[in-house]
Amino acid sequence: MINEPSFAPRDFGWIEVVCGGMFSGKTEELIRRAKRAHIAGQKVIVVKPALDKRYSEDEVVSHNETALPSILVDTADQIVLLTGNARVICIDEAQFFDDRIVDVANSLADDGKRVIIAGLDMDYLGKPFGPMPFLLAIAEYVTKLHAVCSESGALAHYSQRVVENKEQVLVGEYDSYEPRARHCFRPPVDERKGKPILPFHHHTVDNKEEITDKE
Repeated sequence: MINEPSFAPRDFGWIEVVCGGMFSGKTEELIRRAKRAHIAGQKVIVVKPALDKRYSEDEVVSHNETALPSILVDTADQIVLLTGNARVICIDEAQFFDDRIVDVANSLADDGKRVIIAGLDMDYLGKPFGPMPFLLAIAEYVTKLHAVCSESGALAHYSQRVVENKEQVLVGEYDSYEPRARHCFRPPVDERKGKPILPFHHHTVDNKEEITDKE
């Protein structure tokens, strides 16, 4: 369910949190909201933690390779210094920040800004991840997204680690995680059950162009 404000006066702020497991489309949704605010003529700033450099150092990039320019920050407090007169502040991968991100988000919203936050709500053990439960508690709007379970095809909200590593923070991609439903989730580490998720490609069948997964 997408829980996004359709209209609100411009003289006060609020917090929106988009959460879910790996591959559920959290960053994609953050980018969608940021673009809509930009089209509406609002100044938008996108930030992400310096820890996350998987795709780019100067862009926030979804698994589907949708991207927007972003600023790397080492601490949550830097976000306040960088936002200036921006109306909309987008924060990706919020689970990687410390608890200061909660006070920062409240401060920005109290200052009349729209704060859009995306992050993993649970870690690879299925436990609440970092400051995310506190951000969910203070948010006016919460959206929980789901992926598709690699084993059963059901809705997935767990991030199954498929490589041997016991660190809570493991910035990985398809090589390290896959989405799982509750009945298929086996922490801390399980063998891979699904095929790697491949991008869509075009090919021609009977002189008609179709979109399909490349084998």
